[in-house]
Amino acid sequence: MDTLRQIVCTGCGVANRIAAGKDTTAARCGQCHTLLVTGAPVDVDDTAFANHLKHTKGPVLVDVWAPWCGPCRTMAPHFAQAARDFAGQAVFLKLDADRNGAPARLGVRGIPALILFNDGNEIARQAGVMTSAAVGAWIRSSLPSATSRTQP
Repeated sequence: MDTLRQIVCTGCGVANRIAAGKDTTAARCGQCHTLLVTGAPVDVDDTAFANHLKHTKGPVLVDVWAPWCGPCRTMAPHFAQAARDFAGQAVFLKLDADRNGAPARLGVRGIPALILFNDGNEIARQAGVMTSAAVGAWIRSSLPSATSRTQP
């Protein structure tokens, strides 16, 4: 699977390049020195979401959810586990459908919804609750070079 080549800092929003072969889990922001990879999903608003899509070079997985949605709450720990499993290989974002307009612009009609982007382009989407293993399998099957990667 492609690894992240450029990632947006969740602390200050600056895009950071990551050298090929560098351990992404140890990378720090060049501006604010925050760890770039935490292994946890990041809550974003419309502006931060657009910034991540524009500047991240590599996979970005977005969980579109709402606080009142029971299935969304059921899936949250599975999404968090998948974020840990794919730490340094993909960015995991959470976007509240009630507080942001991006889900409507993306044509999201049901939640929870996962949308997978690679280099800013949507490559797959899936609606409904998934386990962490199912999320991982879906990511691997959706990314072009995923077949050469071993399972987390």
